[in-house]
Amino acid sequence: MKDAADAAEDITNSRTLEIAARAGFAVSGVLHLLIGLVAIRLAMGGEGEADVSGAVEQLAQQPAGPLLLWSSFAACVALAIWQASDAIFDFEHLPAKKKAAKKAKAVLQAVVYAGLAVTLASFAIGAGKDHSSSSSDLTIAVMKAPGGYLLLLAVGAGIAIAGIVYAIRGFRQSFAKHLRLPASAKARTAVIVLGVVGYTAKGIALLLAGLLIIIATVKVHPEESTGLDGGLKGLRDQPFGMYMLAAVGIGLICYGIFMMVRAKLAKM
Repeated sequence: MKDAADAAEDITNSRTLEIAARAGFAVSGVLHLLIGLVAIRLAMGGEGEADVSGAVEQLAQQPAGPLLLWSSFAACVALAIWQASDAIFDFEHLPAKKKAAKKAKAVLQAVVYAGLAVTLASFAIGAGKDHSSSSSDLTIAVMKAPGGYLLLLAVGAGIAIAGIVYAIRGFRQSFAKHLRLPASAKARTAVIVLGVVGYTAKGIALLLAGLLIIIATVKVHPEESTGLDGGLKGLRDQPFGMYMLAAVGIGLICYGIFMMVRAKLAKM
């Protein structure tokens, strides 16, 4: 068993997997950039889906759509495997509480990128569909299940809290410790600014999505639980909402660029 575990650790720490996993950060960056562009378009009165599904659909519509989708899928699978290997093999030298927190974070990251890979694959095989409708359908199904009401409240609260954590991470610049910052002072400043603005904007977007789930659950209107797209469109309908949505869109573009930079600078 030990030999098998050592072999698995060697594979997950290989240079090939590392390169593919870094590409997963870049894929996430491209998708966030596309979501940000849609958010700005919505702020200007346009149409579109400002969520992962909408961004993936835009990739699918490109001339090299299938190639983009499958290569992005492979990159996200590699990053999910890398994060899962961190959860299994790393952080053993840390105190128990800190080790548990680090491993839990790695597991969550692995789940996020695995979910992103599933979305990419579904569009690659032609099974992708409107994410807002699928979010509502899932919410309706969960609400009908035993304990579903409390589960939805917990999920909404978890997403909202994640948004707050992202925003705090941005303000504190704690993301910088996971990067090998460039030697140039101007380049370092640019990376930090992108991170601060990007993490804050993503935090706001997640907070809106989580609150939308909570409100839809409390009102017993699961059809109103339309995920990130619904949260951003809800922001647009508020006083000065078009300006706030445009600002969030610019921030998501910054986050996308930051994630592309992270593909090069991340400590793996």
